[in-house]
Amino acid sequence: MRTNIAILFFAIGISSYAQTSTELKSHYEAFYNEMKAQGDVNGVINALTHLIVLEPSQAQRDTLAYVYANNNQHMQALNTIGIEKNESDSDLAVQVKAISLKALNQPKRALEQFEVLYQRVPNPYLAYELADLKIQMGDNTGAMTNIEFALGSVQDGMSYSFYERQQPYEVSLKAALLHLKGLVQYNTDHSNIDTAIASIDEALALDPNFNLASLSKQALESRKNNPEENKN
Repeated sequence: MRTNIAILFFAIGISSYAQTSTELKSHYEAFYNEMKAQGDVNGVINALTHLIVLEPSQAQRDTLAYVYANNNQHMQALNTIGIEKNESDSDLAVQVKAISLKALNQPKRALEQFEVLYQRVPNPYLAYELADLKIQMGDNTGAMTNIEFALGSVQDGMSYSFYERQQPYEVSLKAALLHLKGLVQYNTDHSNIDTAIASIDEALALDPNFNLASLSKQALESRKNNPEENKN
């Protein structure tokens, strides 16, 4: 008799827990939708975290990591999904790893992730990112290959954002690529500064307010006028 009573209470407990868990899941799903509608990032993060605890899901982890990354919380994003190169990762997960590792000044690891994305769907934006990272790592030949591909496939209306000033700004992606081309040309041959400046002038002709290109041109002109600087 006591055994039957114990089994009964145990069954009731399981049923109550399942009901409570289902109710909580429904609550946080509704909470997530409401926070998303309101644009409340912290609320969205809170809701997704609870949903992952209640019912672990890789898709929800990827979404949570994306929300973190989109809010410039890159360390939290990587803590959510890791930093390893994994061919089975979703496109969203690879994208988060790539942009977060780049933001955290980990160019080698970021390059691995951008390469995965590029292998899946090559496009001018990914080619730009690859070229930018390869320049940082001294791979000028690889960078130029990506730049030439991107220049051959870039379309009107494509733009790229820069954040080196307090106020972010956008330029055409073609101008951004021409700026990188000028940097690679200079890095490859310091004695041929005019060729590098000519590429950057092309970029400035497309976007006269391209601040980073203007700064690069000034630096190159300074080196041209002071040849001793090119020896460094």
